[in-house]
Amino acid sequence: MSKSKRLLELMMTVNRKRKFTVKELALEFGVSTRTMLRDLQELSELGVPLYSEVGPHGGYQVLKERILPPIAFSEEEAVAMFFAVYALRHYSSLPFEAESASALDKFYLHMTGDVRDRIDEMKNRVDFVSPTRQQESPYLSILLEAAVQQKVLLIEYGAREDEACRKIQPIGIYANSGLWFCPAYCFLRKDFRIFRCDRIHSAVYDADGTEPMDLRHVHLGNKESFFQTEKESAELYAELSQKGVQMCEAVLWLGSHLHIREDGTGWLEGPIPQSDLTFYARFFIGLGNEVTVKQPPELIGYMKRLFAEIMSKYD
Repeated sequence: MSKSKRLLELMMTVNRKRKFTVKELALEFGVSTRTMLRDLQELSELGVPLYSEVGPHGGYQVLKERILPPIAFSEEEAVAMFFAVYALRHYSSLPFEAESASALDKFYLHMTGDVRDRIDEMKNRVDFVSPTRQQESPYLSILLEAAVQQKVLLIEYGAREDEACRKIQPIGIYANSGLWFCPAYCFLRKDFRIFRCDRIHSAVYDADGTEPMDLRHVHLGNKESFFQTEKESAELYAELSQKGVQMCEAVLWLGSHLHIREDGTGWLEGPIPQSDLTFYARFFIGLGNEVTVKQPPELIGYMKRLFAEIMSKYD
């Protein structure tokens, strides 16, 4: 095996093992311990974060921030990766904000001059627009980490003047219309809820020993089936114009309720929580003439009262 190939395979091996001895690696690669020491020294100079521990149980370890082996991208792949990260600049908060900026700089600076010129020309020709929000969500990283590791968080949630402490177990985070949301199991409500991340004013790991639930089977792709377990629900039915369909297509949480006809019109049908009827009333009023709500009667009643309140301001 050539030295360059051995170094590349060694980089992948130490990333995978995380802890090892020189003798183990020397045997695995069929080289002397002296050669392996030189190889590890070269990896360290290339930026692989290694450190050694002395003693009978010592050896080498890789720091938490591992360096991935080099990957060869085609020009088109490199441009696509650049703009995938570049599009995130519209968000005021990101779970990996500093890392995203660093990755973008590395991608750009290590490209050839002609590829950088091409990207510069494309920056004002392609974009992935998302509404710019003033609200920041500084706890995205811990919310995502808790979802991955199945841990319980203690959060302060709500308006500043009406803050409430909650214990939650996140199942993930997602962005919609420039805002971040965190679906989670709420130990206070004993049910799943969706939390606006910009309304979370603090988030720390729970120190009271609350037993986490086994939510490994719950994720963003199937969360709707778990959020619709609420006993108090009502059946929604609403007719949509073509424009109404287009407006509802942009709403992530309506996806399973939306049905579209061949002529472009459509309808919304399915269960909605009774506790969210006022929210749905405000949403449908915002659609104006593009929606006609047929049921449930309670939702129509909420909408009529809101219309009356609006009209009273213009008497």
